[in-house]
Amino acid sequence: MLSPTPQRSWLAALAVYCRAPVITMLFLGFSAGLPFLLVFSTLSAWLRSDGVEIAAIGFFAWIGMLYSIKFFWAPVVDRLALPILTRAFGQRRGWMLLAQSMIAAGLVGLAGVSPVGNLGWVALFALLVAFGSATQDIAIDAYRIESADDDVQAAMASTYIIGYRGGLLAAGAGALYIAASASWDVAYLSMAALMGIGVLTVLFRPEPKRASLSIQLIHEPKVRAFIRASRGKPKILRRLGAWSIGALVCPFTDFFRRYGVKALWILVFIAVFRISDLAMASMANPLYIDLGFSLAEIANVTNIFGIAMSITGGILGGLLVARYGIGPLLILGAAAATLTNLLFAVLALAGQQLPMLVMAIVGDNLANGLASAVFIAFLSSLTSRAYTATQYALFSSLMTLPGKFLSGFGGIVVTAQGYATFFVIATLLGLPAIALAIWISRDKQLVPAPKPA
Repeated sequence: MLSPTPQRSWLAALAVYCRAPVITMLFLGFSAGLPFLLVFSTLSAWLRSDGVEIAAIGFFAWIGMLYSIKFFWAPVVDRLALPILTRAFGQRRGWMLLAQSMIAAGLVGLAGVSPVGNLGWVALFALLVAFGSATQDIAIDAYRIESADDDVQAAMASTYIIGYRGGLLAAGAGALYIAASASWDVAYLSMAALMGIGVLTVLFRPEPKRASLSIQLIHEPKVRAFIRASRGKPKILRRLGAWSIGALVCPFTDFFRRYGVKALWILVFIAVFRISDLAMASMANPLYIDLGFSLAEIANVTNIFGIAMSITGGILGGLLVARYGIGPLLILGAAAATLTNLLFAVLALAGQQLPMLVMAIVGDNLANGLASAVFIAFLSSLTSRAYTATQYALFSSLMTLPGKFLSGFGGIVVTAQGYATFFVIATLLGLPAIALAIWISRDKQLVPAPKPA
């Protein structure tokens, strides 16, 4: 029998959303969400409206690969001090400002070129925006984790989700509206100006407290062993070697040292937690269209109900974690994200029924909003404050890659078995996540209890 965990009151749980670090993530979330569509669907709309060939537009989708491989340069963001910026603003804020400058510069560059005859320049500026955006994500995640305790992370994740959705709306509907009423140049210049929201947030908020790099390195056994073994070698080589071990090796050894054999099961859990909803995502829109829903109906339901429920789920997740802790909510999040896939199976069998479409969208987005906020809090609690950016970038990449890979086979399964069977299979994929969530929720090392008010 598990001993009861201390709980906050509902009032104390709600008060979490009034904390400065939680509110900060609303604006940083906007800054993170803004660039995303500007190098994807919004850019594609611009290219096509200017007469660029479909085949050429398709290649621009490869730019999105930068978001999936950001863990490759996360150790640099984690450890490398930037000239002037780090000294003036700190490690996290300095990198955020650099990334935001890259995004703004790339958007201004896009505004200054005509796509027809200049696709090379368009691709270059789009890559600059995407690289800056992925780098900003790394720095923001590290800043968030280091800015508050674990029991506040879910609330910070939920406000981040709200801000991120706001950024997507500005870069999607907002940019299209400006382009229609003025021009694409004005639209992209406007988006570059909106990056000022993130810049002002970074300037007004303090750098989180963390040990200096030299202090962190000297406490690492592997670094100390290297320093002893390299005595007599050139000083610059010893420093480079110590930095490389601390940035590239220690984040991995630290994780396995803290959790031992359980670390492997944790990684499996991270990989399968969202595998169910990510695997089915590629077939949701084809289902709506094949059932006969109009594009207007799909857009209205997904925008009005989808976004509202995603935000509601995020807020609810942060509130419940603040009151009950991460453990019970991991089980609820895994179960909700998995079982709501059955709503799409029911929709496939029901046919063109608008109320059923609304129910499926509401259930799916509410569950995913809640599960995302809870899981971000869980990943944040696993992350060592000494290697925040590197470890979290690895966790977040592992969280999405398996589901995205499997989603590529969705069309094959639908062709062979039909939509209803496909969504049932997607539901079954999530059952291991529920089982692992139950196991992890019982381990007090892995799921911190909420702090009583």
